[in-house]
Amino acid sequence: MSLIHDLKHQFFLYVSKTFSLETLPHIEFSLNCDPDKQQFGDMVSNAAMILAKPLSSNPRTLAQTIATGFTHPALQKIEVAGPGFLNFYFTQEAFKELAQDLFVNKDSYFQLEEPHGIWNLEFVSANPTGPLHLGHGRGGIIGDVLGNIMRFLNFKITKEHYVNDAGSQMQKLGMSLKVRCQQACGQAVELPEESYKGEYLVELAQAIIKEYGEAVLTNSDSFFIEYGHKQMLALLEKTLAAYGITFDVWFSEKTLHSTAIKEALEQLATSGNTYEQDGALWFRSTTFGDDKDRVLKKADGSYTYVAADAAYLLNKAQRGFNRLILVLGQDHHSYPRRLEGIRQALGLTDVKLDCILYQLVSLKEDGQQLRMSKRAGRIIGLKDVIDEVGTDVARFFYLNRKADAHLEFDIDLALKKTDENPVYYLQYAFVRTQAILERTKEHPELLEINQEDVEGLSSEEFLLLKKIASLRELLIDIGGNYQVHLLTYYLLDLANIFHNYYHHNRVLEPESVKQSRGRLLLILLVRDTFDRCLKLIGISRPEKM
Repeated sequence: MSLIHDLKHQFFLYVSKTFSLETLPHIEFSLNCDPDKQQFGDMVSNAAMILAKPLSSNPRTLAQTIATGFTHPALQKIEVAGPGFLNFYFTQEAFKELAQDLFVNKDSYFQLEEPHGIWNLEFVSANPTGPLHLGHGRGGIIGDVLGNIMRFLNFKITKEHYVNDAGSQMQKLGMSLKVRCQQACGQAVELPEESYKGEYLVELAQAIIKEYGEAVLTNSDSFFIEYGHKQMLALLEKTLAAYGITFDVWFSEKTLHSTAIKEALEQLATSGNTYEQDGALWFRSTTFGDDKDRVLKKADGSYTYVAADAAYLLNKAQRGFNRLILVLGQDHHSYPRRLEGIRQALGLTDVKLDCILYQLVSLKEDGQQLRMSKRAGRIIGLKDVIDEVGTDVARFFYLNRKADAHLEFDIDLALKKTDENPVYYLQYAFVRTQAILERTKEHPELLEINQEDVEGLSSEEFLLLKKIASLRELLIDIGGNYQVHLLTYYLLDLANIFHNYYHHNRVLEPESVKQSRGRLLLILLVRDTFDRCLKLIGISRPEKM
């Protein structure tokens, strides 16, 4: 057990025992990594203020009781501040033990030993009817990085893409493609109002005519549906791969239309949550908080997307998943409640469902917001963004804002090769650590840094050590609250602290081998932390810049 973890564990045991509490409310107990607030200790807690109400006690008096009663080998002292904050100060030996722990255990320091559940993480799930658009980039990076973090923490998680290859949108794709083929052959036909108007179908139609000739126009509608679906799905996969995203499972909606939907509807009927009206079969969605009941099967016998959703949810449970996460655009804001109602109606009590809703994305260039029109076919695709700014910048810029806040993607900033661009700033920090370590080759006495070199650490290094160690709690928190943008904030903070440290401290001091070796151990830890986090975000780690 790490020093920080043991300190927290012992503290919570002490509070529970001292105040006879069977369960503890949520108490903040975190490392103080703010460069401007180091006078307030190395760890801070609001325990006294949180416990004051249930214990009917004055928070400052309670804090004084805790400060004088709790002890731990890692602590030099505990001070009470303000209305009852507890400030914990580490001993120098505690910092050296922390550095040693980080150096020896590497990734395992930050990982969970016993994660719970078997997780299914579904994201992007775009209709294979056209190129991925701007918004898909945001949902894609949220899901991909969340999956990376949870897998790093040792969660059993499957990244899944739901291929919407059934329903009216596929007929519309086939119809639109056929018309474009007719136009490519010189026929004077217009696209119907309800069709896909993007230029990508013009290019695809030309490819079809080149491959099959004009005789292709005699083919059935199903040919154009299948051809369009195959090509669009391949394009979707290619774009996602360029964006650094791959999936463990590509799940076809069509596979649900044989028996899975019937099975799901039978279960909904058995639980008393369906009824017939106007020749259609309905789900009693309002019973579970929805604004209206939803049609499952139309009067013509065709199934709705709600029926497919029910079958897909049941399928996930049957595959053994008991923790489900869906990443959805804000235009699906009513979907989580509806799906939760289906989960309850199907009796999936052992399955937990969470939905992450992300807001819209807009592009800004030359100080102006770019206008897009889906109806007119003027859509800025994810591929366009990747081609313009590169994968690294695209991933970071899409991630660097809370999911439920509107994201404005600044093209001009993304293209800058200065510290103003956060990706450049982070990669430069990583390269700087590499350059420092490379220079040690000129000093044989500074080679082969080992855990004993923690003896060369001083208080100058303690802030960086705390920032590195704080990554563990951050990743665990993200595994629970799904706020993946916090990792970008963490990286920028780490870079700021590292650059400041570098500017005020010489790492290589030939006249002080012990100090230099201690600082090189710190640089190794910083380098590994950048490497670890950039991998989780999916950003490259250049050797030189």
